[in-house]
Amino acid sequence: MHEQKTPFIRLAKRDAMPGGQVWCIRALSFVAALLLGAAIFLVLGRNPFAAYATIVSGALGKPTAIRQTVRVAIPLLGTALAIAPCFKMRFWNIGAEGQITAGAVAASYFALFWCDALPGPLLILVMAAAGAAAGGLWALIPAFFKARWGTNETLFTLMMNYIIIGVVKWLQGGPWEGRPGSQIIPQFDQKAVLPKVLGVHCGWIIVLALTVFMFVYMRYTKHGYEISVIGESENTARYAGMNVGRVIMRTMFLSGAISGIVGFMVASGANNTLYDGVAAGVGFTAITVAWLAQLNPFAMVGISGLLAVLEKGADTLHTRMSVPASISDIITGIFLFCMLGCEFFINYKLIFRGRHEEVSKA
Repeated sequence: MHEQKTPFIRLAKRDAMPGGQVWCIRALSFVAALLLGAAIFLVLGRNPFAAYATIVSGALGKPTAIRQTVRVAIPLLGTALAIAPCFKMRFWNIGAEGQITAGAVAASYFALFWCDALPGPLLILVMAAAGAAAGGLWALIPAFFKARWGTNETLFTLMMNYIIIGVVKWLQGGPWEGRPGSQIIPQFDQKAVLPKVLGVHCGWIIVLALTVFMFVYMRYTKHGYEISVIGESENTARYAGMNVGRVIMRTMFLSGAISGIVGFMVASGANNTLYDGVAAGVGFTAITVAWLAQLNPFAMVGISGLLAVLEKGADTLHTRMSVPASISDIITGIFLFCMLGCEFFINYKLIFRGRHEEVSKA
């Protein structure tokens, strides 16, 4: 019999690393992202220092820029908070995009057709409640099928995105179309628009309140404990007497409701109308935010802010330095890749054949 050869490189799970070492790896990954981005700028014939200065000034240089950056961060943070309990439960909710859209549709219905029947503050509250209910119910559909028949939640929630987006396209060109042939839903009346606080719609207050709520909910409540136990082992949860199916549906309804509130805020606070791209990819980017934050709501605030700075600054880079829009997306992608990649080295280590043999002999 031939002796099996040890692979040249193997992966092994790391033991818990000291906090200082963890942050050192994260800092190195950030530096690596800066260097890779600088290489891109050099290839384009641009000064990397000037390019990064443009990104920062474009996002934070003026009060108007800061307000726009905050507007970008609001839905990103809200959606990351929404999917965090699902991911902690190891229910892979890839449908936040659709849940945001469902919430925006419900809120838009009241904005368009109940504007004259309700006073302004009550109309806003009804729109928020409708958005939460619609988002929660849209998320409850795949949760029910998962709890009842064990369907694949990743595919189910992903397909639900395209269904609700198709509904919005139908509304744009059909029942809710404004000027015939325009394929555009009319702008909301001022009564249906979220009021501004410090120059930005008050959605930023809502998401900060949700941050505190989700931190307490996941860490200090019975529901949060049940989510953690199911995430560790469904069999253990069942042995402990938990109704796993009910917890899955309850958690997904909460996740969808928060996503629906995000949809309400985007439609009422940012766009003042509804269109098929209302979610704008936030449902997918928020997955990165949640994982980078290790599902910690307070950490999500900082990471959402960083990504908002990159997105807003990249747009400024495109206009001020005539850098192609695709390059701006590449720079953002590099930062995301490095930030996610560092988590790999925090959790795993590479073992080379020679080193393994030396350790074995010792």
